[in-house]
Amino acid sequence: MGSVESPVTLYLESKKQMKNTENLQKLRHSAAHLLAQAVIELFPDTLLTIGPATEDGFFYDFLPTKTFKEEDLPIIAERIKDIVARNLPITHEPMPKAEARTLYKNNKFKLELIDGIEGDTVGIARQGDFYDLCKGGHVANTSELGNFELLYVAGSYWRADKNNTPLQRIYGTIFFTPQELATYQQQREDALKYDHRKIGKELDLFSFHVEGTGFPFFHAKGKKILNIMTDYLRNLLTKADYKEVGTPAMLSDELWRRSGHYAHYKDNMYFCDVENKQYAVKPMNCPGAILIYQERPRSYRELPLRLAEFGHVHRFELSGVLHGLFRARAFTIDDGHIFCTREQIAQEVKTAIDLTYEVLRKFGFETINVAVSTKPENAMGDDALWETATAALTESLTAAGIAYIIQEGEGAFYGPKIEFHIKDSMGRSWQCGTIQIDFFQPINFDLTYVAPSGIKERPVMIHRAIYGSFERFLGILIEHYKGALPFWISPVQARVLTITDVQKPYAQEIAQQLEAAGVRIEIDSSSDPLSGQIKSAQLAKIPWMLVVGNKEMENRTVTVRYRDGKQEMGLKIEDLIKKATAN
Repeated sequence: MGSVESPVTLYLESKKQMKNTENLQKLRHSAAHLLAQAVIELFPDTLLTIGPATEDGFFYDFLPTKTFKEEDLPIIAERIKDIVARNLPITHEPMPKAEARTLYKNNKFKLELIDGIEGDTVGIARQGDFYDLCKGGHVANTSELGNFELLYVAGSYWRADKNNTPLQRIYGTIFFTPQELATYQQQREDALKYDHRKIGKELDLFSFHVEGTGFPFFHAKGKKILNIMTDYLRNLLTKADYKEVGTPAMLSDELWRRSGHYAHYKDNMYFCDVENKQYAVKPMNCPGAILIYQERPRSYRELPLRLAEFGHVHRFELSGVLHGLFRARAFTIDDGHIFCTREQIAQEVKTAIDLTYEVLRKFGFETINVAVSTKPENAMGDDALWETATAALTESLTAAGIAYIIQEGEGAFYGPKIEFHIKDSMGRSWQCGTIQIDFFQPINFDLTYVAPSGIKERPVMIHRAIYGSFERFLGILIEHYKGALPFWISPVQARVLTITDVQKPYAQEIAQQLEAAGVRIEIDSSSDPLSGQIKSAQLAKIPWMLVVGNKEMENRTVTVRYRDGKQEMGLKIEDLIKKATAN
C-alpha cells in the first residue's frame, strides 16, 4: 500500500484533493448554466429543468418545442463560445419564494423545485440577462468556461422517473486548461476504439439481445474469465476465514420493507406476485446474509463471522442509461458481510482494505484513490451512529497511511463507506470496491449475540465488495488491456500453430501435456498458412502462439511467439509448463 504517511500529511493531502474536486465541480456546474443560457438564446420556448455537474462533466435536461439532434450541438457550441467571450460576471443571490414563483410562473418544473426547497428563499444565479434557480457554487465569470466540449444528446425523464415528462438531455464536459480537455478527448477517442462491447463481440466473450434488454449473455470464453475471477477471489476469501453462502434470488417484500430497501430503492427493484403474496427480486444480497445470521442464537465466540456470497442481483435501469457491462440490469456482486463487535471494527476494516489492495493490484491497477462517502439526505438512523461509523472508516485509513478525500452525502442509506477508485490505462477513474459500516440493519432486524457477560449485545455489520460487479469489472479489464488480457486470466492462454499437417500429431501431444498442467490451450485446426494462423491468434488476443514445424517436432521443442511479436525458440515442453504455471 506504500509508505505510511503522518496524519498531518494525510489531512493536508485530503484537503487538497477535496479543494480540487470542489473547484472542478464549480466549473462544471457553471458550464451547465452556460449551456442552458445558449439553448434559451437559440430556442427561447424551451423549458429549463435541472443541470448538475457529474463525475465526467455536466448535463442539462430540457423540454424543447423541437427535438434536439446531434447536428444542433455545433450551433449551440458556437453560441456558448460567444457567451464566454462576453466576459459576463456570474452572481448568486437569495430571492423570496413568492418572487421566484412569479419569475417561473410558466415553468412547472422550476415551480415544483421551488416548492421542495426549505425556507422562505431560494437561490438565483445570474450571468447577463440569463438567470437560473440554483443553490450556488460557480466560477466568477463566463470567460473561465472556454475549455468545453458538447458530447451528445440523450433522452431522460423528469426526476429520473419514467412515469414523468420525457425530456432531452445534452451532455458536455469542461476542464480548466486546453491541455486537460485535449487529454480527455484523446481518452474518449481511445474509449470508443477499445469499447468493451466491441471487443467483447470480436473475442466472442458476451452478447446482448433484444429478448433480454440490459441482461448480458456470457459465451464460453467470457464465462471462463468470470470463473477465473471467482476462483481467484474464492481462494483468498477462504484463507481470510470467510464462509461462502448462497441466498435466494427472490424474497418477500416484507423483508425489503424491514431492511429499508423498499423505502429507499423500490423504483430500482423488480416485483412479482406469488400466491397472493408480493415478492421482490433481490437488488442486493445483504438481507439474505442477515437471515442466515438470525437462524440461531450467536455467541461472541463466533465473531467476527465473515460471510461471502457471489450473489446475482437485478436492478431496474432505464434503457437510456444502459451501457454494456458497465450499466446492466443484472450482475453478480462479490459480497462480503461481516458481523462483529464494536471492538473488532478497526481490525476488520483494516483486513478488508488490505484484501482490496491485493486484489486490485493483482489485476494490474497500481493507481488507487480512496474516498469516504458520508451520510446522504435520505439516510436511516441517528447522527451519532453515523459519526461513529464514519470515524471508524477514516481512522482505519489514517492508520494504514492511505490518503483519502471526503465525499459529503454520498454514502449508502444505511451507512458511510470507503470507496476505492482505480485508474485505467487510458487515465479514467473507476469506482470499484467499497467497505461500509452499518449499525442500522442490526437494529432493524434485532440482531444480537451473547457477550462474555451473558448479556445480549448488538453486533455491527460491515459490507465489503472488491470487484463490486463482476460484469462491470470485466468490462473495465477489457478496456484497460484493450482486449489483450494478462496471461493468467486469458480464457485461452496458448494456441498451437503447425506449419503443415505433418506436425498435427505432435501438436496434439503438446496440447495434452499443457492441458494436463492446467494451461488453457487450443490447436489451430484450420488449413490456413502459418501467417494466417498467426494473424488469427493475434486478432483473438491469445498471449502465446506455439509454433511447431519439422525442426521443433524432431527436437521435441516449440517456438513461442508472444502477442508483442517477440519469439523464444527451442523451448522444451517441461520448460514451457514451468513458464506457464509461474505466470
